[in-house]
Amino acid sequence: MAKSVDEFNKKRLRSSNITVVISIALVLFLLGLMGLILINAQKYSDYIKEQLVVNAYFDENYDAKDSVKIAKFEEETLKKVQTLAPVKKATYISRAAAAVEAKKSMGIDSDALFEENIFPSSIEIALKPEYVDPAKIDAAIKIIKSVPGVVDVKNDSTLMVDVYNNLSRILKWIFGFSLLFLILAVVLINNSIRLKIFSKRFIIKTMQLVGAKRRFILKPFIIEAIVLGAIGSFIGLAALCGVWYYFTSQIGSSFVQDNQQYFWLIVLVLGVGVLITVLSTIIATWRFLKSNVDDLYYS
Repeated sequence: MAKSVDEFNKKRLRSSNITVVISIALVLFLLGLMGLILINAQKYSDYIKEQLVVNAYFDENYDAKDSVKIAKFEEETLKKVQTLAPVKKATYISRAAAAVEAKKSMGIDSDALFEENIFPSSIEIALKPEYVDPAKIDAAIKIIKSVPGVVDVKNDSTLMVDVYNNLSRILKWIFGFSLLFLILAVVLINNSIRLKIFSKRFIIKTMQLVGAKRRFILKPFIIEAIVLGAIGSFIGLAALCGVWYYFTSQIGSSFVQDNQQYFWLIVLVLGVGVLITVLSTIIATWRFLKSNVDDLYYS
């Protein structure tokens, strides 16, 4: 009879541990997924902002005999522009290249309609994402205009403002959902641990009544919480990596190439899993350590 009771208790304990681990894994999987989406959304947002270029133009009027001198001067100007704080990337566009682009945009294959040198040479500048901010774009343009050799700077400011505002709005929503998932992770993991500790409330109180110190009682529960939190975190991370690998292989892109961000996301997910599990265990166990025997029947 005693053996059957012990087997029943072991099965119940095993079932309780499995339930806690699965709960932790599922919650951390969703939390990690939101983290991946947030990281890649931020990077994709920066990528789109970098595609919003401004064009710095050189003087189109110069004598043909000074072409070598002008070419050297424009090369020096390009180097100066590349060193400016707002500039992410600067590409030189010669008069010939500008003419080719103009033909493509107008669908013209012939050179008969206009001469090759009617378009001025220019520099196509991709600004750093933070300078696409409508509050900073004008200051960035002024800095570029101040470079000797640049006679004009043009950009589609309306498009930049619209894109920036839309991207910022999307990122705020994603960040909000990420915080919501973090709160849900804390609540769900905490509830799972509380139910597990609740099933052991009589064992906790019995150990206390026979003289065991609170630290002695807490220690095995904390160790078990660390193990369960780590196992749940690893399962959640394994599922997350599998799903993300399948998704990126299907679309043929790995999105963010910065492995350091992925590393910190893994550390965050693992830390959240273990930390919440341990804190929930301490709080739930401490509650029964402070309660009276009679309260155990009504908790």
